[in-house]
Amino acid sequence: MLGRATALRRGLQVAAGRTRGPDSGRGSAQPAGLDPALLGLLVCPLSKRPLRYEESSNELINEELGIAYPVVDGIPNMIPQAARKIEAEPPHPTGEESTQS
Repeated sequence: MLGRATALRRGLQVAAGRTRGPDSGRGSAQPAGLDPALLGLLVCPLSKRPLRYEESSNELINEELGIAYPVVDGIPNMIPQAARKIEAEPPHPTGEESTQS
């Protein structure tokens, strides 16, 4: 369990910009992304299922429930009331054409 706590603490430090070293990324104009080590520890608070990080919208997506949690300054806001509803993506074509008789 200590390993998970350390990874979570590191992920939050990276997200908050408190990393050690000269090249910590402070002062960058880009919004902070989500640390991949942190993503491996997070699950949806409602369904307890893994989440997918969508970099373009800076959100954690639960496709099963159709909701997205915002990531603000690299910190995921996983309060269910903060989530927004998303539309389900249409199924991807399989490449096979169906033949009708």
